[in-house]
Amino acid sequence: MHLIDLKVEADLLLKNKEIARKNREFFEKNGIKVVNIMGAIGSGKTTLIEGTVKALKNSLRIGAILGDVAGDSDFQRISKLGIKAVMINTGKECHLDANLIYQEVSKFHDVDLLLIENVGNLICPTDFYLGEDLRVVMVSVTEGEDVIEKHPEIFRIADLIIINKISLADAVGVNVDRMESCASRLSRARILRMDLKEKVGLEEWLEFIRGVLNVSGNSREG
Repeated sequence: MHLIDLKVEADLLLKNKEIARKNREFFEKNGIKVVNIMGAIGSGKTTLIEGTVKALKNSLRIGAILGDVAGDSDFQRISKLGIKAVMINTGKECHLDANLIYQEVSKFHDVDLLLIENVGNLICPTDFYLGEDLRVVMVSVTEGEDVIEKHPEIFRIADLIIINKISLADAVGVNVDRMESCASRLSRARILRMDLKEKVGLEEWLEFIRGVLNVSGNSREG
């Protein structure tokens, strides 16, 4: 039974990679940069997307795919900003997969930047490549000082690690230096300290995104 389970999982991951390659081809053909934002519920993923859209929507065409097990509250928040957005409810699944993205990608053929908010957890999305350019892993100090140590695999695949809500670190008894040190041992990714409520780290994030797209701050304005 154990061997059968392993084979089913291997077949599932192989099929996911095949569809992810199709997504990748679509993104490259249409000049779309794609960022997969992963993190637990409450880490700040939707707020990060909000801040990005508000800052860059006049200079870039931005789209968003919001993934969640159920509900559409994140979609409602982002769609109010006037960008192209879709909601994917995964039901019992705790992650987005390449096929779910494949079913929606044609709607985003004319965007410069596609932000994908993965389902809120630090385990399930790790193995499922979607065809994205970059993987961002977001964690907040309110999840505990050892949250990175307890979820090593997702941080190993990250291109950027965000430690959010740093203004609350003292209140919750968390040493941000230790969190960053743990992340550095697991990954060579850039680490960004952030507090979106206090606007800390937002500009550094925006510069990172502009670098990904190789554009200046006013590339499409005027």
